[in-house]
Amino acid sequence: MATAGSWRVWREHHAAQEEAERILVLEESWRPWPRTRRTIRGCLECVKRQLFRVGDDWYFLFFLGVIMALISFAMDFTVSRLSNAHKWLYQELGDHLLLKYLSWTMYPVALSAFSTGFSQSITPHSGGSGIPELKTILTGVMLEEYLAIKNFGAKVVGLTCTLACGSTIFLGKVGPFVHLSSMIAAYLGKIRTSVVGEYENKSKQTEMLVAAAAVGVATVFGAPISGVLFSIEVMSSHFSVRDYWRGFFSATCGAFMFRLLAVFNSEQETITALFKTNFQIDFPFDLPETFFFMVLGGICGILSCAYLFSQRWLLGYVRRNTVTAKLLATDKPIYSSLVALLLASITFPPSLGHFMASRLSMKEHLTSLFDNQTWGLLSQNTSLARPPQVDPENLWIEWWEPSITIYGSLVLFLLMKFWMLILATTMPMPAGYFMPLFVYGAAVGRLVGEVVAFLFPQGITSDGVVNTITPGGYALAGAAAFSGSVTHTLSTALLAFEVTGQIAHILPVILAVLVANAIAQKFQPSFYDGTIIVKKLPYLPRIRSRHIGSYNVTTRQFMNTHVAVLAKGASFEEVLGVMTSTDDLEYPIVESTESLMLVGMVQRAELVRYLQTHGEAKLSPQEPGEKPGSDGTLGDSCTIEPITLQLSPWTSLHQAHNLFELLNLQRVFVTSLGRVVGAISRSEMKKAIEDLANPKTVK
Repeated sequence: MATAGSWRVWREHHAAQEEAERILVLEESWRPWPRTRRTIRGCLECVKRQLFRVGDDWYFLFFLGVIMALISFAMDFTVSRLSNAHKWLYQELGDHLLLKYLSWTMYPVALSAFSTGFSQSITPHSGGSGIPELKTILTGVMLEEYLAIKNFGAKVVGLTCTLACGSTIFLGKVGPFVHLSSMIAAYLGKIRTSVVGEYENKSKQTEMLVAAAAVGVATVFGAPISGVLFSIEVMSSHFSVRDYWRGFFSATCGAFMFRLLAVFNSEQETITALFKTNFQIDFPFDLPETFFFMVLGGICGILSCAYLFSQRWLLGYVRRNTVTAKLLATDKPIYSSLVALLLASITFPPSLGHFMASRLSMKEHLTSLFDNQTWGLLSQNTSLARPPQVDPENLWIEWWEPSITIYGSLVLFLLMKFWMLILATTMPMPAGYFMPLFVYGAAVGRLVGEVVAFLFPQGITSDGVVNTITPGGYALAGAAAFSGSVTHTLSTALLAFEVTGQIAHILPVILAVLVANAIAQKFQPSFYDGTIIVKKLPYLPRIRSRHIGSYNVTTRQFMNTHVAVLAKGASFEEVLGVMTSTDDLEYPIVESTESLMLVGMVQRAELVRYLQTHGEAKLSPQEPGEKPGSDGTLGDSCTIEPITLQLSPWTSLHQAHNLFELLNLQRVFVTSLGRVVGAISRSEMKKAIEDLANPKTVK
């Protein structure tokens, strides 16, 4: 009787569903002007076919570049207005020292607190650069929240407030713009899927993200070539050549639109370099100077090692310290406010900031450091006092202080900015860290160039020809060498040429970058890899210096031998038992539990559907006189995917590591003569690499 009642209920529910579907069909057929709607729909389909005949990638890459250029220009415009308002307020207060101090400090304190509070209230993933997380995503590990569109608004507003803090906090926008561009690319990828009607392809998403990283750099500096190369070096351990044109096309569109908007806004007469220089072209440097450029590269390499070690230590310390850890956990705006107050107090112009050119913006810092004049000679021949406001034609005067000279100002700037830049990286708000490194490296190069000019006031004589020293060329090399060694990239040399329009120093700049990178890569991980280590992101570390021991370690020494397998003829109860006892995302399918011969693989989602289907079949009531259906085995009911890649127990760690990086693998099964003997995931690979780098001592 109970069975007949259940059957009646099920039949009534099925009839209700059919009635609802019939009503929907009637509503669709009674909509007005069905012939007109069909005609319009056909025309739209025809237009879509014609537009996408050349490939749909071009359109979405073009839109990606243009959108990011518009955002970059709008952000720069807004930041410029906010910074001008801060300068105006500071100047209008006259000689009231206390009021000037409050206006100088409270403005960045309020902006940094709002930047942190606003962005963190929307999503906790909006803080910092975003490049370490994007590197992790490009290895195949999905961090969905980092590419969510809600993160976009939080990052834009927060970054605008961060940049408006000016030179007091000394932060940039390269990293966040790479993150913003990646979010736009992910969103455009979803639009493309709905428009084209294809299934979402993971390889397509990766291609868009790689192009987005290039667009992020290109729309900040207006440098498409170095933007593509920088994204390749920073983001990818292996790069697919088919993504090359995508990055260049989108980055060129973004860079061109970004510089074109500056012309339309009457900021420039035509499209020029962002930091245009006027070094002499005939004899920019003499051959003996290459030695000093190599020395500069060595200095930048040593400084970068010290910077990377200190930054990674401080980032870990603020997470371990009781007070700072509590502030970062519960009161992040307060932590940012305290750090901003300390940094702004130090850069206050009537105090220590007077010796650090703190009245200059970050762009003015670079423009002054790339000056082709020798400051040491200018300071000897001038009697000008520092003007009440910054003189755009004589920015070098901001570095001039008779009591400590030009050299003392540069040394003090380098000493103070070293720990101030490191401290600023701990602030949990959207911020970029590449531009401050670029400026710091330019200051290092300027100091070396001024010292060389002081040692050779008449220039260096070679073959009877005297060539004067150009300290601005050393600043250019220092900017590329220090930023390149910190990020472990060589494309910063090309970036320096693109943003200055100066390629005369190509040989010494590349020499300095190579020397600095050789030192930094030998002793320290890059800035982004160090952040990944501190944040404990699921990123596969590299085998440093091609350690020869990686060829001697085989997979059987570190593989996981406790692998849950399912037989091809497994029943409902056996599948349910394995699913409830493990949380693997995929399961190897074998001929039988005795032979363990691997025949394929089944995803966990497929097994869940199998359990739901057969569970409903077991619980659904049968009609009177109907025979219950057979359960069906796993092989009959699930799609078994073939396994194209398997590892041998004798595969070396080095080979396995290359395969994981090249194919973005998450888990691979290890077989011996066709039998499943283990599995290797990223956690086992990471532990094996760590054990190789830090071998355990036998007591």
